Amino acid sequence: MNPTTFRIGGDLTVRRLGFGAMQLPTEPAADRATSLAVLRRAVDLGVTLIDTAHMYGGGANEELVAEALHPYPDGLLVTTKVGLARSADSGEWGLDGRPAVLRDQVDLALRRLRTDRIELLQLHRVDPEVPFADQLGTLADLRTEGKIGRVGLSEVTVAELARAREIVDIASVQNRYNLLDREHDAVLDACTAAGIAFLPWRPIAWGGAGEREEVAAVAAELGATATQVALAWLLDRSPVVLPIPGTSRITHLEENVAAAGLTLDADQRRRLTELAPGP
Repeated sequence: MNPTTFRIGGDLTVRRLGFGAMQLPTEPAADRATSLAVLRRAVDLGVTLIDTAHMYGGGANEELVAEALHPYPDGLLVTTKVGLARSADSGEWGLDGRPAVLRDQVDLALRRLRTDRIELLQLHRVDPEVPFADQLGTLADLRTEGKIGRVGLSEVTVAELARAREIVDIASVQNRYNLLDREHDAVLDACTAAGIAFLPWRPIAWGGAGEREEVAAVAAELGATATQVALAWLLDRSPVVLPIPGTSRITHLEENVAAAGLTLDADQRRRLTELAPGP
């Protein structure tokens, strides 16, 4: 039986199946009301990890999360990400890991999330134009100042993770990963060895899993959906994996959360793991 919880950074306990808020629309009003309902339903269902980012609507997603859930119930972790900024000239989003930008985005997130401290703050991407030590050093300083509790990374290699850990304790890594996309197997293995939380974004292969005969067969055996099987495989892959599937529909949310109750037997695990990754 897989553990149902994980302690991020060794001390912050969350249920392993979280929720990614990226897909939630913030307007028009009717869609916003549905988004608020989805977030509240997630917490009602026992989700204790909500993932957002400065980039999602330029902070609008963070404000949505706060509107739905503040004051936050005990045990709820809202994590956000910084390090991407919109160009004043083109309006396009791009990497920006300059210390002043990271600090500003953290301060904005604190206000939008209506909190004095972000318990897990992740660097959305490593900016190759800014010294690595400056980016991680800024997050380390923010942790020392008490504005953030733990530092995480996103879309990093094994080498970048090792370099980062020489500068500051790393509590989490958020890389793209799912049943049919295992490019970052080595990063996940490194996180497993170090006890670092691994939050796979795009944890479901956008319908691809349901097109695989083996996935459909396992789903039929379990009386589940292909999406639930894909999430159950992730939870089974390593105890440090914390999937954060997102949706804007309560029915899909309920389906996703129910995947935490599935148990794969040894044969089902083998058949799924042996699937060739998708293109």
